[in-house]
Amino acid sequence: MAASPEGPRVETSSSSPEIWIGLDTGGTYTDAVALDAARRVVASAKALTTHWDLSIGLGGAIRAVLEALPEGARREHISLVSVSTTLATNAVVENRFSPICTILIGFDDQMVERSGLKREGGGVVVRVRGGHEPTGQESEPLDESALDAAVRQFGSEVEAFAVAAQFSVRNPMHEQRARERIRSLCAKPVTCSYELSSQLDAPKRALTAALNARLTPQIRHLLDALSRVLEREAIAAPLMIVKGDGTLMKADVALEYPVETVLSGPAASVVGAAFLSGLDGFVVADMGGTTTDVAIVIGGRPVVRAEGAVIGGWRTMVEAIDVRTCGLGGDSEVSFDRDLKLTVGPRKTMPLSLLAHQFPDVLRDLHKLAGAERLPHFAARYAHRNPGRDPDAHLDSIEQRVWQALAAVPRRLDDVARTTQGVEALRRLVDRGLATLAGFTPSDAMHVLERQHDWSLEAARLGASILATEERNASTRRERDTPEGLCERIYQHVVREAGRVVLESTLAQDPGVESNNGRWGPLGILIEEVTAGRQFSRLVDAQIRLAIPLIAIGAPAGAFYPEVARRLGAQLVVPAHAAVCNAVGAVAGVVSETCDVLVNQPTFNVFRVHDPAGSRDFSDAQEAMEYAKRVSRELALAAALRAGASDPHLETSVTERRANAGSADDYLAEATVRSRATGRPVTGVAGRRSL
Repeated sequence: MAASPEGPRVETSSSSPEIWIGLDTGGTYTDAVALDAARRVVASAKALTTHWDLSIGLGGAIRAVLEALPEGARREHISLVSVSTTLATNAVVENRFSPICTILIGFDDQMVERSGLKREGGGVVVRVRGGHEPTGQESEPLDESALDAAVRQFGSEVEAFAVAAQFSVRNPMHEQRARERIRSLCAKPVTCSYELSSQLDAPKRALTAALNARLTPQIRHLLDALSRVLEREAIAAPLMIVKGDGTLMKADVALEYPVETVLSGPAASVVGAAFLSGLDGFVVADMGGTTTDVAIVIGGRPVVRAEGAVIGGWRTMVEAIDVRTCGLGGDSEVSFDRDLKLTVGPRKTMPLSLLAHQFPDVLRDLHKLAGAERLPHFAARYAHRNPGRDPDAHLDSIEQRVWQALAAVPRRLDDVARTTQGVEALRRLVDRGLATLAGFTPSDAMHVLERQHDWSLEAARLGASILATEERNASTRRERDTPEGLCERIYQHVVREAGRVVLESTLAQDPGVESNNGRWGPLGILIEEVTAGRQFSRLVDAQIRLAIPLIAIGAPAGAFYPEVARRLGAQLVVPAHAAVCNAVGAVAGVVSETCDVLVNQPTFNVFRVHDPAGSRDFSDAQEAMEYAKRVSRELALAAALRAGASDPHLETSVTERRANAGSADDYLAEATVRSRATGRPVTGVAGRRSL
C-alpha cells in the first residue's frame, strides 16, 4: 500500500517524547488528532471549518487538541504536522479556478479540442509552433517570438501559466525553454506538463498542467493559513500534505504541484481506515458533512485509477486512489422535488440545529413558522453573510441585490431571495465563501430521532414539523407526516443511497460484473431491492453478502452504517476515532515518489533512453538498461528526499516489450524502468521552512 498502515515510526526516549499532529479540513469540520511515538491516538478534537478564514477553524482544532494532550506531552514535543484537504477537489468540482494562460506547443486543432481546455473554466489558450517527434528529435523549432508576445499580452491578466508540448516526455527541451522565457518576462508561476506525468497523451498532460496552475491559490490559501496558526502556537515542526494517492509531500513542494492534492481527503480516509483497523482488505465508506466517499483496499493496497483521476468531469493524469463520491452527507439539503419526491443532496446546507445553536434567535422565528396557518416560500431556510468577507467587483446585478439583502445574522430565505434566480445567485455567493445557507438536513433528522445530540434538538424538531407541513400543503392527497415519521423516511433514504454507492463500488472492481455507464441491467433490480431493505420477490428471498469488511468512518457513520451493513450482509467495522479518521490518515502515511524512464529502439541497434533531462543513445541494449535503471533510481530518490522522506528505500521494476517474442532473433523494442523511493516523513522541530 502506498501509504502504509504502519505509518511513520519514531525512535524516541521517554525524556523527549514526540507527538505528530494530523489535520483534515472538511466541508463542515476541521479535525485534529495527536499521535504519540507508539502510533496511538492520544488526543482528538473538532472545530467548525471557517471557509472565509481557514485559520480560525484550524486554530480552534489545534488549540483544542493541544489542551487534550496527555500529561507530560507539550507543544514543543510536536515533531510533525500533516494535513489532508478537500479544497483542491472542491475547487475542481465547483469549477472555481484562478485565471491562467496555457501555452500549447506543437498542438493541432484536434489535440486542442481533445484536451478539454476550450470548455468553460479552461482559461486563455495560446498555440505556438514547435515540438518533437516520438523519438525525441525536434520536429519544428520553438516559436519564441509568439511565446513572448503571448506572455506580454496575458501576463498581467492571469495568475499562472501552464506549458505543454507534444512529446515533451521524450524531450522536454521546448517546455523548459518556454518556462525560461516566461520567467524572464513575468513573475507568475509556471507549470510544465512533463514534470507531472511521463505518459505520451499530450492533450491530457496539458489539461493536468492547466489544473495544476489553477489550483495553486487554493492550496496556498490553506497552507498560509495553517502556517500562521502554527507560528502563533509556537509549533516549528515540518509541515506536510496528503496527496491523492495517500502518500505525503512537504508543503512547499505541494505549492509547486497542487494538482497532486486532488482527492487528498478521500485518500487520507483510506490510510486512516487501514491504520485504525489493522485490516489489509476492506471497503471504506467515509461519510462527511457534504459527501460520501467509497474506496476499496485489496491485499494491503488501495485500488488506484490507473488512467488518472476524473474530478468534476476533468480527466487528469494524476495518480490517485479510485474513489466513488456521491453528494450524500450529514449536512446534505433535504427538500421535495416537483413530484413531491423526497430528495437529499447533493448540495450542502448548514443544519438548522447548528444554526440555532450559534444564533439562538432563530428558535423564536422557527416557533412562529411552526404555528403559522400559511407558510412562506422557502420556509425554515435561512442565509447570512460570512464574517470578514466582502464581495469582489464581479457580482452581477442579481448577486448584488442578494448581497445587500443579507446580514451578519440569519435572515429568512424569502426575505433575501424571492425568486429562483435569486436563490441561484445566493448559491453562487455561498460557493465563493461569501455567505452561508441553512436548512433541514439528515443531521437534524438524527437529532429528532435522538441518534445525534450535538446541537439544538428543539430547532431540529421545529424544522421537521415545518417541512412536514410544507409537504402536506403541496399535496391534498397526503396526510401530514409526523416529524418523527418524516425523519425516519430521511433516515431510510440515506441508508438506501449509502448502501447503493457501497455495493456499486465493490461490484465495479469485479471484472466479471459489468455495468453500462452505471446501469446494471437485471442486477440493478436486486441492488435496488437489497439497499432498500425489501424482499426481492414474494417467493424468492435474495440476499447479498460483501466478501470483505465494511469500514465506516466520518462523524455521521455510526448513525447510518449499522443498517447499511445489515442490508449488505457485511462485517461492519467502526474503528475507534472513526469520526476523525481522515486526520489520522493525514499523519499516518509515508512519503513515496516514482520515476519512469523509457528505453526504446528508434532505429536498428540504437537504444534511446528518455528521461526528464533529455535523451541518450546506446549501441548496446544491456548498457542502455543499466543506465536507465541508474537514472530512474537517482531521480526517484531525489524526488522522495525533496518531498520530505527520511532514509528512503528503493524498489525498481522493468516492463519490457519485445519484438518477435519467442523466436531466436527477438529483440528489445521498448522497456519502462520504474523506481519507487519510499520513506518515513522527516520529523523534528527545526525543519519547517517558511512558505
